[in-house]
Amino acid sequence: MNKTYLPIIDISPLYSENPQHWQSVALAIDQACRKSGFFYITGHNISPARIKQLSHLYRQFFALPLVEKLKIDITKTVHHRGYGRIGTEQLDPNKPADFKETFDMGRHLAENHVDVINSKPLHGSNQYPDIEGFRELVDTHYWDMIELGKTILRGLAVALNIDPDYFSKSFSEPISVLRFIHYPEVGLKRDSQQMGAGAHTDYGCITILHQDQVGGLQVQDKNQQWLDATPIENSFVINIGDMMARWSNDRYTSTPHRVVNPKGEQRYSMPFFVEPNFDTQITALPGCHSADNPAKYAATTAGEYLLSRFSATYQYFAENNASECHKLQ
Repeated sequence: MNKTYLPIIDISPLYSENPQHWQSVALAIDQACRKSGFFYITGHNISPARIKQLSHLYRQFFALPLVEKLKIDITKTVHHRGYGRIGTEQLDPNKPADFKETFDMGRHLAENHVDVINSKPLHGSNQYPDIEGFRELVDTHYWDMIELGKTILRGLAVALNIDPDYFSKSFSEPISVLRFIHYPEVGLKRDSQQMGAGAHTDYGCITILHQDQVGGLQVQDKNQQWLDATPIENSFVINIGDMMARWSNDRYTSTPHRVVNPKGEQRYSMPFFVEPNFDTQITALPGCHSADNPAKYAATTAGEYLLSRFSATYQYFAENNASECHKLQ
């Protein structure tokens, strides 16, 4: 691991009530975001015991027979929730579909919630497997990760010299996603060109990734070389997404990364995609544009931007949402 390009940042000062303690962390985050868009964090408040509990649950889920996992098939929904079988996602359009299986969940809404009744995109009910304690644990972890995301975003806001709560104020009804991923052993692949996850940039605000100790995540540097993001115990890997690149007017840019399937081993990871409320305006932030550096991107909303990216990545998502839109006409 290149610790200069992928630095390790202790974010514990961000939990202090004294804003002066945030400055050193904000500076380190700013430098990492400008240089690579990737960094590790330690000093967070997600316990090793929690990670161990989640690891037990997702391994139990992915070990279920396919017929059981398909009872919560993600392709049967319009809200991107549930189980994605191998090949559902194609992150690199120049490669075969990704060699991984997934479970996705978001903010759970009851069927009688006004946004569900009105068919608001990305607002709906989660699909949970029939595993004791699964729903309770992942729902608790989802909101704990929201709080961690807001803490990291406070550091970003300080780095950008804007209101420290600028981002966190937009997380009352987040469209963030918690994902579990299982990468089967490489020998099971039928196509040698198939990657665990093809080269891509993340779509949203920031991503908080927990990876197991197997390895396989690679980050592309400015010279187009692939660097291993070696697992570090009790850490998360943080990366900037395309939405934050737009928000910061490319002061911070998203970085291509990929996952190489392990040889002789299975790999598991837990990314948390930190996304604000659906209707949050995404336009160049104060201080990130000027007469000499005008805004590069048209204004949009978080929801509309993510919808456009999902439709380009998931065939089922494009088809389902086209059908849903037709019903509303």
